[in-house]
Amino acid sequence: MSYFRHLCSRFSPTNARRRFGYLSSGFSTSSAPPDRYAGLGPTGAHQKPRVVVLGTGWAGCRLMKGLDPAIYDIVCVSPRNHMVFTPLLASTCVGTLEFRSVAEPIARIQPAISREPASFFFLANCTAIDADNHQVKCESVTEGTEKVDPWKFTISYDKLVIALGAQPTTFGIHGVYEHAIFLREVYHAQEIRRKLLLNLMMSDVPGITEEEKKRLLHCVVVGGGPTGVEFSGELSDFIMRDVRQRYSHVKDYIHVTLIEANEILSSFDVRLRQYATKQLTKSGVRLVRGIVKDVEEKRIILNDGTEVPYGLLVWSTGVGPSSIVHSLDLPKSPGGRIGIDEWLRVPTVEDIFAIGDCSGFIESTGKPVLPALAQVAERQGKYLAILLNKIGKANGGRANTAKNVDFGEQFVYKHLGSMATIGSYKALVDLRQSKEAKGLSLAGFISWFIWRSAYLTRVISWRNRFYVAINWATTFVFGRDISRI
Repeated sequence: MSYFRHLCSRFSPTNARRRFGYLSSGFSTSSAPPDRYAGLGPTGAHQKPRVVVLGTGWAGCRLMKGLDPAIYDIVCVSPRNHMVFTPLLASTCVGTLEFRSVAEPIARIQPAISREPASFFFLANCTAIDADNHQVKCESVTEGTEKVDPWKFTISYDKLVIALGAQPTTFGIHGVYEHAIFLREVYHAQEIRRKLLLNLMMSDVPGITEEEKKRLLHCVVVGGGPTGVEFSGELSDFIMRDVRQRYSHVKDYIHVTLIEANEILSSFDVRLRQYATKQLTKSGVRLVRGIVKDVEEKRIILNDGTEVPYGLLVWSTGVGPSSIVHSLDLPKSPGGRIGIDEWLRVPTVEDIFAIGDCSGFIESTGKPVLPALAQVAERQGKYLAILLNKIGKANGGRANTAKNVDFGEQFVYKHLGSMATIGSYKALVDLRQSKEAKGLSLAGFISWFIWRSAYLTRVISWRNRFYVAINWATTFVFGRDISRI
């Protein structure tokens, strides 16, 4: 009976008003026109301080997972309601893994967002930050063919954490956004998969010329970093083990070309780079050293004038600050990221922190800007969660009250090493802390086993670990699914 009374109390009209009373008259049933610029006002004395998190990447999600909902109300603003386990994203493009295996809902990472009366998730984009008034201006995400005016609203914060990530770099090359596909989100992987399978089926249609067939089945990857190399390896496995069995009429036409301006996997040991080059070439991946000058609908042009026709173009040349990060009136680190100090604070304003790919140490700290890696973002999110919990327990959680709180130890990053799969049950494991340091480096099947074991344990939830393990087993026994859904 006590459980039933508790359930009734949670869904009583009083509690419903308490949970949604923060929002504007846009949720009202009255005939008055909705206020399209309302939102969450400042927290009252009887409420918990509010932490607003912008972004649902590695940094933002690790932060939210570690925040104590007994201390703070947590509000998350992001254009996606899930976290993407990016190291395994390339595997979803060719059917090695299902898409849901690499996506973790935010409500599972931090259940308080869906359970606590004053904690929320908003599917929206941040458009501006008013640091003087402790407000974030947001705009709801709209999709579909019909144009719908986005809902604009503001959120007052006691503590703000900017974890907006980064955007792919195109170096200003014409045609990249129009014709290339990036590989950073689940919908990117879905688009790559649909395009790849469409080209396979179109190339088998009677009347297609030899030249057009070769173009349709030419997959070009630009960028020789871990993402580009891993996708090339997955694609070569897909071609060798599935395409050549199920598309026998076009099996000799499909090829993969990896274009890199310098050397592939430049952060890895020289011996591992040479091994990766040899293995990729053996798997049928053509390695081309060059710089892309222009991207057209059916071909790319290199700086030496070489024209490379393609049916699928995947762009993976690294990341840089997004347009919203550039527009924020906040100090910047070298490279254009949001400047932070040793405690991940934005030094010129109160109660604002920045973590992940959007942030970098300011020059006065004497620290280098950290690489845009998942392990950096995750470590920063974990550190900041502990710090904010400490601040909250010291009664510094409310706006402008943390000036006299001892923040304790500074953030220190120690690189744990790098891993990358290159296909054919081979991988690279480089456990050095830097390119100059000494350490363990492995290549081959054992490295592939370590790679899979490590990432299986790093997947966020037991549910997704189960999905990944089952997908891997199913693919090994039955091959990859080639349905175009």
